Amino acid sequence: MNEGKTLYISDLDETLLNKGSVLSEYTKSRLNELISRGIHFTIATGRTTDAAKKIMSGVNLDIPIASFNGVAIYDVRQKSLVKVFRPLPEVVKEIVSLLKSHGMSSLMYELKDDEQIAYYESLDNRLINEFIEDRKARYNSSFYRVNDLSDVPPEHIMYFTLMDTYDRIKPVYDGLMKIPDINATMVDDTKAAGFWWLEIFSAEASKENAVKYLREKYGYGKVVGFGDNYNDLPMFKACDVRVAVKNALDEVKAAADYICESHDEDGVVKWINDNI
Repeated sequence: MNEGKTLYISDLDETLLNKGSVLSEYTKSRLNELISRGIHFTIATGRTTDAAKKIMSGVNLDIPIASFNGVAIYDVRQKSLVKVFRPLPEVVKEIVSLLKSHGMSSLMYELKDDEQIAYYESLDNRLINEFIEDRKARYNSSFYRVNDLSDVPPEHIMYFTLMDTYDRIKPVYDGLMKIPDINATMVDDTKAAGFWWLEIFSAEASKENAVKYLREKYGYGKVVGFGDNYNDLPMFKACDVRVAVKNALDEVKAAADYICESHDEDGVVKWINDNI
C-alpha cells in the first residue's frame, strides 16, 4: 500500500451537487482539472448506478463509483460492475413479507447481467410515483409494475427503497433490524418535509465497506470523505479524514474533522483544492 496515495470520495446529494441536484459548472471543471493533475476522486452515493453515471458524465472519473449506498461498485472506465453485495434469496423473501405485513410497498431493484431494473406494485404514494417518472425521464431508468413483488425471482435482487412518513417508516425499520444479514438506513428527505426514505440492502453493503474495498483493491494509504447526511456516517468510519459540508446535519458535523463550504458554494472541490 502506498502511504502517499490518497483517495477523495464524496457523497452526491446535498454534498457535491448543488440545490438543483446537479454539478455546478465550476465543480465540474475544477474536478476535471484536479483529476488531470493526478488527484484520485470518486463518489459514494445512495443514488442508483444509472443516475450516478448520468450525473457524473461530464467528469473524467477513472476510479470506480459506489452506488446504492455501497451495494454496487461500478468501473466507469470498463463500463462494468466490479462488485455487488446482494442479500440471500430467502432474506429477500422475508423482506417482502415484512413490507406486506405493514401494508407497505417499495421499489425492489434487480441487477442481472449488468442490467438494472426496479419492480413495483401499485403505488398510492404520490412522491414515489413522481420519483419513478423523474428517473425515467432524466436517467432512462427501467421500472416494471408487477402484481406482487413476491412473484419476482429473488436471486438477483440487491436493494429496496421506499418513502413515507416517519411514523409509518419507523415500525418497518424496527422490524427489519430483527432480520439477520441485512442493513437498513432511514434518511430524512430534505426536499419533502415530513417524509423519509428507507433503504434496505445486504449487511455486507455500506458506504463504509465500499471505501474499504476501494482502499484495499487500489492501494490507498489515506482516504478523505465528504458527506452531509446519516448515510454518510458509515463512510466516515472508513475514512482517515472526514469533511462535512456546512449544510450537513449536526450529527455529521460532529463526526467530521473539518467543515467546508456548503454544497451550493462548491465546498467539496474548494476544500480539495485548498488542502492537496
